Amino acid sequence: MSLPEDEERLLPLAQRWPRASKFLLSGCAATVAELATFPLDLTKTRLQMQGEAALARLGDSARESAPYRGMVRTALGIVQEEGFLKLWQGVTPAIYRHIVYSGGRMVTYEHLREVVFGKSEDKHYPLWKSVIGGMMAGVVGQFLANPTDLVKVQMQMEGKRKLEGKPLRFRGVHHAFAKILSEGGIRGLWAGWVPNIQRAALVNMGDLTTYDTVKHYLVLNTPLEDNIMTHGLSRGLLYKSSTDCLIQAVQGEGFMSLYKGFLPSWLRMTPWSLVFWLTYEKIREMSGVSPF
Repeated sequence: MSLPEDEERLLPLAQRWPRASKFLLSGCAATVAELATFPLDLTKTRLQMQGEAALARLGDSARESAPYRGMVRTALGIVQEEGFLKLWQGVTPAIYRHIVYSGGRMVTYEHLREVVFGKSEDKHYPLWKSVIGGMMAGVVGQFLANPTDLVKVQMQMEGKRKLEGKPLRFRGVHHAFAKILSEGGIRGLWAGWVPNIQRAALVNMGDLTTYDTVKHYLVLNTPLEDNIMTHGLSRGLLYKSSTDCLIQAVQGEGFMSLYKGFLPSWLRMTPWSLVFWLTYEKIREMSGVSPF
C-alpha cells in the first residue's frame, strides 16, 4: 500500500529511493577501499605489462631478459623513478570504475536476493541462490563498468610510457574517454568485456556469496549480533581477443607469465574486501538503511 504524497516526502531519502541510496552508499565504501589499496593494483598492472613493454622494445631477445623486478622492487621503483604520489596514478578512473561496478553489483545482488529469489520465512537463503545471484551481480556490475575499467588500465600505464621516452597519450581521464571513443566508437569502450565479466562472475561468486552466507549464518546460528565483529569475520588493444591475448602471453613470455601480478592482486583483495564491507555496513547503519 503506497503512502500519501505528503507523508512520503517526510520519509528519509534512503526509504524514498532505496536502490539509488544503496548504489551511492556502496560507491562511497568502494571509494574508501580503492584509495586504501590502489598502490597494490598499480603494482600488479605494472608487473603484468613489463613483459609486453620488453617484447615491444627488444624483440625476441627479451624472452631471456624480461625486466621482472618483483612486487616490492616494482613498487619501490615507481616511488624512486616517478615519485610517491605516482602510486595513485590512475586512481580517479579507478574510483569511477568502482562506483559503477560496486553500485551495480550490490544493487543487483540485493534485488535478486530480496525480490527475484526471495528468502524463506526464517530468513534462510540457500547457498545455490547466493552463488547464482553473486555471479549475475558480477556480470551486470562489470559490464556497466567496463569503459571505466579500460580507462583505468590505460591511465596506469602513462607513467611507464613516460619513462620509455614515449609521448603521453592522454591529458586526463575525460580526454582518455574521448580518445578511446573517437578511435574505437562505443564498442571500443567495451574492449575486453568478455574475459572481464567472466572474471567478475567468479570473483563475486566468491566475495558476495561468502560474505552473505557467512554473515547470516553467524547472525542466525551464533550469539554474535549484526555488528562490526561479525562483518569482519565474514569478511588493451594489443590483442584481437582474450584467446589471442592468452596465446601471445604464453608464446612470448612462457606459461608462468599468466600469473604475473598474482601476489599483489591477492594481497590487495583481502584488505580491499575488508575495508569495503566494514565501511559499507557502517555507512548503511549511519544512513538508516537496513544491514546488508
